[in-house]
Amino acid sequence: MKKLIIIALLIGTNFACSDEFFDIKPQGRASVDQLKNKNGVTALLVGAYSLLDGVGSGNTGRTSTVSNYVFGGVASDDAVKGTDAGDQPEQSFIEQYNWLADNTYFLGKWWGMYDGVARCNEVIQIVKSPEIKDMTEAEKNVVIAEARFLRAHYHFECKKMWNNVPYIDESVYVAADPNSTKIPNSENIWPKIEADFDFAAKNLPATQTQKGRATQWAAKAYLAKAYIFQKKWAPAKALLDDVLANSGKRLMTNYHDNYRNVTNNNAESIFEVQFSINDGTNGDNGNVGDNLNWPYASTGPGRGCCGFYQPSHNLVNAFKTDENGLPLIGSAVDGSQDTYNQVDLPNDQGITAGTAFTLDKSIPVDPRLDWTVGRRGVNFLDWGGMPGSTWVRDQTYAGPFIGKKWMYYLAEEGSSTHSTNKRSTNNNFRVIKLSSVILWLAEAEIELGNLARGEELVNMIRNRAKTGSVQDASVNYKIELYPAGTFASKGADFARNAVHMESRLEFAMEGHRFFDLVRWGIAEKVLNKYAQEEAVPGKEPSGRTFVKRGYMAGKVFTSKNNYYPLPQDEILNSQKDGKPVLVQNPGY
Repeated sequence: MKKLIIIALLIGTNFACSDEFFDIKPQGRASVDQLKNKNGVTALLVGAYSLLDGVGSGNTGRTSTVSNYVFGGVASDDAVKGTDAGDQPEQSFIEQYNWLADNTYFLGKWWGMYDGVARCNEVIQIVKSPEIKDMTEAEKNVVIAEARFLRAHYHFECKKMWNNVPYIDESVYVAADPNSTKIPNSENIWPKIEADFDFAAKNLPATQTQKGRATQWAAKAYLAKAYIFQKKWAPAKALLDDVLANSGKRLMTNYHDNYRNVTNNNAESIFEVQFSINDGTNGDNGNVGDNLNWPYASTGPGRGCCGFYQPSHNLVNAFKTDENGLPLIGSAVDGSQDTYNQVDLPNDQGITAGTAFTLDKSIPVDPRLDWTVGRRGVNFLDWGGMPGSTWVRDQTYAGPFIGKKWMYYLAEEGSSTHSTNKRSTNNNFRVIKLSSVILWLAEAEIELGNLARGEELVNMIRNRAKTGSVQDASVNYKIELYPAGTFASKGADFARNAVHMESRLEFAMEGHRFFDLVRWGIAEKVLNKYAQEEAVPGKEPSGRTFVKRGYMAGKVFTSKNNYYPLPQDEILNSQKDGKPVLVQNPGY
């Protein structure tokens, strides 16, 4: 130690007259000057894309994963937290509407999204530099359009989470100045989100040679989604008609083709997040944000761990159909007249794996059920019949069902999974599909009074479910189209409820449900009804009763829960001149 001190003193003496010794550039990172070329800009843009999966911002990926399984799924009537009562209590608080500003999940989501915003702003600042000589203005413009598309996506995520959030663009962002991002959250940022998507739509190419990069069709569809969230029906309809008619996209023949790695980037996909495995990394590029959401046993996909994100009984029941192959819904727009949840589909809740069990498969159900949910006694992809409670960490607490859409086929294990972690997969997440466009357009048409056209669009989605492949031929799958004139004869509220139900069935367990309930203005009624019904024992057609989620008893969703609380740490960190710039959402 003494020798090291002496050497240090000698070095200091020898360089005492030169300031250059202390001007040491950081090692292992590129300087701004080094990035002022095409390769540097490309690297920065890839960095902005890389946060789409929610992983890489110093947080745990599950808090900001692109699937939004906690904020859009667990918080809704689609799913329960799963696992057991003591694991990840932060998720339990969200599931039970006990939302506090110090919940680390809210902070992790904020970090992930605003880190993405920062990366987009850095791309735009660098690419605008006149020092970049190896790019044409046209090439620079496309890069700016991609960065603005991504920036709009990240801000959109924040807007639907918290509503009152700051918008940070390249004109105010300074990487070296933390105060530059201390922007008030008092402004409605929808117009700026729209402006970014609109710029992208006008400046991006119709197709990209590299998969996963934004196109003009992705920008148009996303701009339409922003309009839909604001109930701007006419401009949304114009864009959605354009995408449907002119994008060249089509519905895949089989519903399940949207949930397989071998059909990534298919003809239906408009924008999807790319996952990869065995690419020289430790597996973090393979959807690790969802790496808790697998069967608990080593005999199933993922090979064990961790039993989170299980479908609710309410969701499973929603797939029941009547004798005409139609959903069990009524004419109340908030679903209060729906009858699907009055009696439960048969299941193995409370029946151990070692006890004989034969599932009653005679009750008619929509075939999308078994592409979405794993049920005991029904084929689980090519793994054989789902075995029941051995795949569930704590069936008494979390129920008997397993999510399915992100699972891989046994025959593809290895080719679709990372070598060191079978829960890291290359099955992409589809952010926007043509089916999304069709059902948004159905909403717009109904709100504009065009009930027949809305019915036609809903039937397009139902027809694909009817004619596509099924998971298990022994199940009584029954689905039909709405007879012509149904929406007109039953009225606009029935038509709205039909679209709500179709959206739920089509996109179940994809992290959209909670945000849809909020934008439809029915979250409070739907989720309070759900909590009450999920808390009491279930009942099968045979008369058998079983426990559901008793912990939901007494849980109440209020109007403040339409939006999450801003992270308390971010409010504290926003202080400028001794006062926080960010203001907490009402009620928290």
